Amino acid sequence: MLFDTANISCDVVINDCLTKKNVQLSVLRLDKIHPVVSGNKLFKLHYFLEDALTFSKPGILTFGGAWSNHLIATAFACKSCGLKSIGLVRGEQPTILSATLQACKNYGMQLHFLSRELYTRKDENEFLSQFPKEWKNYIVVPEGGYHPKGAAGASLIVQWIPENTTHVCTALGTTTTLAGLLYGVKKQQQVIGVPVLKGMTDIDNRLTHLTGEKNEVVLLNNYHFGGYAKKTPALLQFMNLFYQQNKIPTDFVYTAKMMYGILEQVEAGLFPSGSKIICLHTGGLQGNASLPEGTLIF
Repeated sequence: MLFDTANISCDVVINDCLTKKNVQLSVLRLDKIHPVVSGNKLFKLHYFLEDALTFSKPGILTFGGAWSNHLIATAFACKSCGLKSIGLVRGEQPTILSATLQACKNYGMQLHFLSRELYTRKDENEFLSQFPKEWKNYIVVPEGGYHPKGAAGASLIVQWIPENTTHVCTALGTTTTLAGLLYGVKKQQQVIGVPVLKGMTDIDNRLTHLTGEKNEVVLLNNYHFGGYAKKTPALLQFMNLFYQQNKIPTDFVYTAKMMYGILEQVEAGLFPSGSKIICLHTGGLQGNASLPEGTLIF
């Protein structure tokens, strides 16, 4: 890996329902890798960064929104590796940049704002032809690392998952990390995905694109809390209670929704007695800065 992963730990979760159901649940603390390049972001970027360095490319060009964990991770990772970075941002340029975009700029990322209409065309073959010619020399990373190379990078996470694990759970947005897990887990380990977007109907197609084959995966579709980056008082209350009980901070976009869903399903009896569950903490804690001050206790 291009960054130190020594801080990764597997923290046991304490909860009455886990004891009652005789289920062990641990959180794989990928958020502890680095304050900025945390969670699954480093893994999804791994092979793109490696290619940029191996083939002497000037840097990485990628996409994201105003609070994108992917953009800020890319900006910092590129700076650390001596590479340039370009971020094409969804939406018109605001008068005041979000904390995330300001940090991207501080890390040397060139920010270019696109109308939402133009942004929807970002995956078209000739999309970059309208921009400076030198951009063609950059390694292009799709939003969220959604690419077979991103999934291959995410598969590296599996080396931190104990062999006696029965279930591996992750939040999913682009499905790239989920695909990576399917690459690497043992046959007896069941992979469970918790979509954080509302109405994701193309997950099977996405997984086939990323892995090249059909996949069997359990999806818990009812924990998006209204849609991507949406939240409710119940979710925020859960985040604070979870931190009080386990001293594990979560983000409201991904990991909190996943943990809420998995614990509710433990209570509902989805997991057999004796199950050993690993939940991925996919980082992104910087996004909590978008919440009003005092919302969270951590």
